[in-house]
Parts: sequence; structure tokens; C-alpha cells
Amino acid sequence: MEPGGCDAGPTVKAVAAVLPAGGSGERLGGATPKQFCTVQGRPLVSYTVRAVERVSWISDIIVVVSPENIETMKSIIEKYGHKRVTVTEGGITRHRSIFNGLKLFSENKFSNHLLQKPEVVVIHDAVRPFVEEDILLKVVMAAKEHGAAGAIRPLVSTVIASAADGCLDHSLERTKYRASEMPQAFLFDIIYQAYQQCTDYDLDYGTECLHLALKYCKTNAKLVEGTADLWKVTYKRDLYAAESIIKDSLSQQICIITDVKEAVVQVGFLLHESLRSQIKVETISISLSKRDNHLQNIFSGQCYNFVCINDKKYATEEIQQLVDMLEESNIPLLHPVVLISVHLNTSENASFSIDLEELTKMKKFAREVKRKNILVYGLLIQYKTVFGIQVTIRAQQRDSETNTIHVSNNSQLLQLQGKRNCTPASLVLIGTV
Repeated sequence: MEPGGCDAGPTVKAVAAVLPAGGSGERLGGATPKQFCTVQGRPLVSYTVRAVERVSWISDIIVVVSPENIETMKSIIEKYGHKRVTVTEGGITRHRSIFNGLKLFSENKFSNHLLQKPEVVVIHDAVRPFVEEDILLKVVMAAKEHGAAGAIRPLVSTVIASAADGCLDHSLERTKYRASEMPQAFLFDIIYQAYQQCTDYDLDYGTECLHLALKYCKTNAKLVEGTADLWKVTYKRDLYAAESIIKDSLSQQICIITDVKEAVVQVGFLLHESLRSQIKVETISISLSKRDNHLQNIFSGQCYNFVCINDKKYATEEIQQLVDMLEESNIPLLHPVVLISVHLNTSENASFSIDLEELTKMKKFAREVKRKNILVYGLLIQYKTVFGIQVTIRAQQRDSETNTIHVSNNSQLLQLQGKRNCTPASLVLIGTV
């Protein structure tokens, strides 16, 4: 998505994001600040950066960390291949850290090279890793219209006030109040002006950015109903919850990689349409001989399931390239990576025989990469016309006796059936582990 697109992204000149990540994590308990605690072998802050980085219409991402963690954050960016990210030094409080992040767009003394000043800036906590593009788009568009906007959620518990003697004084009517969450978005000039006018008391003890816009710029924020996954990792139990969500999401994502040829792209599209109601699917058409940046980003995003569709009878070289790119991405292979190589054979006269030497080669390759926790499968599909293929997917428990294809925790069996009067497709598993 690009800024200014009619249907894809927000119609604003530029959008940037500031991620405060300078907290000490005292409530978490432990020596490591929560944003740097590892979840599934990866620092929590990296998941949040990745979530924002996936939104192509966000031009710059500023991560604000405490001085002692500058090098740690830079090493995370390098290790996981994050793009469009600038690290800057935070202050002693949350508001001072956010202010430092905003200064990178306006004050030369805080940056050797000023970044492009955005029209809208998103502020989002680095310990809220599950933010999605939809809510980011909603708050950005609301900020463009109203000057400021923020995500909210219904209160779970009733808020009460205690008297001086420690007894109940009064309670608030829960239906009238909401919990303020992140992300929040602002017209850059409004929030920057608000921070410039802040008192030391605001900077040292305040936490609510929307309040600053209202107090100093008379900008009343538009409140946007957020989703349940905007919660903040605060306590140790939250880390376990985050790990559970991430584990589950690993089995709910698949990347379909097709060659650029029309017939191959068509089958990739049909597979995409069949799967998208069940799991998160991304389809890209590339030449694997070229190191595609988009594909590298998917790898660094910890996708663990891949279907590579081509019209070559044996695609061991292409799968080897995928394995090489996976290893270069440095993702921790804590769960099996599944690579399914699908060959499409449309020749009417070709026999359905499989060369024993090539089959042996693929099986050997599959055994070798299995030691790296990468499971390789091969499918040979023969049919008379690509438009005679209808791809459907049904969940199936893995059966090692029948060579059912296994995709992470959600096994999937590919069934290909003929349409109209076309010859039904034949399906043979040519590579197993």
C-alpha cells in the first residue's frame, strides 16, 4: 500500500510512526526490560516493529530506547532485517522519549539528517506487538480529519474511588467510560506543538498523548473502537500469553510463491482463494533467481509455511534457493518450516512417470534439510488445461502411513478436481521426508 492511493492507503502526504521503547520493565520483574524479552526466540520489540513495518504506507519508524539499549536495538534491527527504522535515545519518562522521537523530524541537533516531516504521526507502544493495519488506518484517517485520534476499548472492570479511610467512596458508571489504548495518531504539527508547550510536570508525570493535544492545542481527539489484540505486555504472565498467540499464528499463515507465467499464477490464485477463509495467505509472483525484497520481508516476518508453484518437473534448485534465503533471514527455526514444491504439467502426451534419479535426488535433499527443521515435500500435478483445475483445501490429520501433506499444526490435503468436461488432475507425491 502506498500513501495517497485511492483504495490502498490513507490519502495523506506521509505517515510516520514513533515507538517508545525506553521502559525499564519494573512491573515485569527481572533484569531484562520487557521490550527486549524473547518470545519464541525473538525480542518482543522486533514483533512490534515488524507489525508496523508491514504497513507499506508508513514511511519512517522511530524506535526510542534508553541510552544503554541503543546498541542492543541496533543489533536487533540488523539481525532481523528491519527496514525504514531509526533508533534514537529516549528520555527519563515516556513523554520525554516520545518528544525526542518527534524531534528527529524537526530539529537538526537531534539528527544529522532530518527525516521527512510527516503529515500524520502514529504513536504506538513497543510492547503492543499485535497491532494490525486496519486499526492503524482508522486512527490515521481520523487524525487527518480531527487532528488527533486514539484507539479505545470497553472497560472490563468497574472503576471505583476509595475514601481517606480506605473504604469505598464512589464508583463510575462503566458504560460511560473506555480504556485508552494504542495506537494513537496526530497531525504532526499539532502533537509537536503540544510537546513544545508542555510543562516539566506534564513531561515527567503524564502518560496520555491525547490529553496533551487537547490541553495545549484545543484538539479534541476522535476515539476509535479498537480490537481485543491491542493489549500491552506489562507483567510476566503477559509474555506467556504473547507467546501463545504467536505460536498459534505461526500455523495460521502461508505464503504461496508462483513463477510469473500465467498458468502458474492462475493456479496460485485459485489456491489463495481456497485458503484465505481458513488461514492468513499471501501470494507473490517472482523469479526465484532474483533475491526479492518482498520475499525476504516475509521470511523475516517468521512465516513458516510455503507453497512454491512452478511448471518445472523438478524444482530442487528453486527449493534450495528458498532454503538459502530462509537461513540468511536468521529466523529462529523453533517450529518446522514446511516447503511444498508443486510442479504443474499440462502436456497431454507426457507420461506420468517419474525419473528415479531425480526422485532420489529430491528425497536426499529433503532428508538433508530436515536436520535443519525444514520439511520439504514435492507434488507433481498433471492435467490438460489450467482452467480445468479447481483447488479446494480440507483439514486433515497427518497420517505418516499415507503421506498426507502436513502444514505446521494445521495439516492440509490438496485435492484437485476437474471442472466441466476437463480431464481430472492426477496427483503424485514425489518428495517426502
